[in-house]
Amino acid sequence: MKPTTHSHAPIRTLDDLQPLLAGPAQFAILAVLSVLLAATRFKAVGTLLHLPDASMAVFFLGGLYLQRHRLFAGLLAAAVAIDYLAITGRGLDFFQHYCVTPSYWFLLLAYAVLWYLGRAWAPSMAARPRAFAGALAVALVAATASFLISNGAFYWFGGRYPDPNFAEYVQRVLRWGPVFVGTTMAYIGAALLAHALLARFAGARGAAPRAQD
Repeated sequence: MKPTTHSHAPIRTLDDLQPLLAGPAQFAILAVLSVLLAATRFKAVGTLLHLPDASMAVFFLGGLYLQRHRLFAGLLAAAVAIDYLAITGRGLDFFQHYCVTPSYWFLLLAYAVLWYLGRAWAPSMAARPRAFAGALAVALVAATASFLISNGAFYWFGGRYPDPNFAEYVQRVLRWGPVFVGTTMAYIGAALLAHALLARFAGARGAAPRAQD
């Protein structure tokens, strides 16, 4: 009778999700984030689909799962291109649009905060509740900081308010901050839930062969 052998090879699950994700997996995540960016940032499409802007979530998740500097630059260029097409597609001058002011370029810093805080947490990612909770906490800090940078730059440096003052700025933050940060956290929470479910599924499939040894 042939003796039963037991394999001690490690079960690969989505615990290994780092930049790590190379090849098809990384391409799939990049594709999903790109589509989400385009579908929600392009107002005509986002409004039709009833999807709020996912730009902030896309940059945090990109930093968390893709991490590479050139991919950050690529998504940033895509965001600007989408804005340009959305504005000029309506017959308007891009540089004369209400939202395009000297403060527009602060989006580079606002999105960099999201990307690189996500990237900083990436080594801690694993299919464990503590890792997901930590990712959400980092995302909350990143989203809040990103909103304050972009919104504050537009208010103080955009030239759209004739008499900017701190009291009015605080009112704007209290009014719009929860909306933008809350939307960002909803997208990120959905992505992390998908990660957890996929990790659970992958772990279950990996455990099945071992149970039959």
